[in-house]
Amino acid sequence: MTFELQQVSVVFTRRRHQVPALTDLDLTIGAHERWGIVGESGSGKTTLLKLLAGLLRPTSGRICFDGETLDLSRRDVMAGLRAAVQMVFQDPRSSLDPRMRVADIVSEPLRSPLVKGRLPVTNPAARVGEVLEAVGLPAAAGRSYPHELSGGQRQRVALARALAPRPSILLADEPVSALDVSVRAHVLNLLNELVDSMGLTLIMVTHDLAVVRHTCDHVGVLQQGRLVEAGLTATVLGSPREAYTQELLAAVPHPPRALTAPGGE
Repeated sequence: MTFELQQVSVVFTRRRHQVPALTDLDLTIGAHERWGIVGESGSGKTTLLKLLAGLLRPTSGRICFDGETLDLSRRDVMAGLRAAVQMVFQDPRSSLDPRMRVADIVSEPLRSPLVKGRLPVTNPAARVGEVLEAVGLPAAAGRSYPHELSGGQRQRVALARALAPRPSILLADEPVSALDVSVRAHVLNLLNELVDSMGLTLIMVTHDLAVVRHTCDHVGVLQQGRLVEAGLTATVLGSPREAYTQELLAAVPHPPRALTAPGGE
């Protein structure tokens, strides 16, 4: 499954003033590709992710999903999108319901009335066990509440929830920025392994260029809502053409390098 954005713009109205968030964005994301979307705060990264998740309509332009126009007013289109595209949010403390046990959190997408008939899952309880194991959590974790887990474990729960309905595309909004430095590499390595083993497309927004080098084979650079550079990660970050990309690289204290996971959680 692929995304294609054609001249997509998003303009917000705040106090009778129009604020452009994205402007004339053209981008094609192919199946099984790993994209990192980078840029400073306010560059439009999260707005782009919300468009792809069907949480926001473009002001103008066209978004195609799997070859068809993404029409958010059509229930069948939204059902297909919800079944195929799942998101991992930035902070698991706020994205996981503290009143629900982990097993109920992970199985939540399987109970969605919008996509229930499209999911290739016949035994929700067994699927919960499968994805908990896949993210490195014991089955007993399903009886826990989020506050009883560490930050890294909570983000693993968020990953398990996203993977439960067997999506084709995984969206990630700064998935490790809320974690301790000692835990980030473990979660990123796990994300890499899951994307590989499940044949997923990954689209991740981040401000950390080391994360992009470690996880993504393609990168797009946003500056004030405009896509100023895009291509293979090694090319864009190794030999940037645009001054803004060069400024982002120069702002990194040390040259971005592959992350390693020396210790445990």
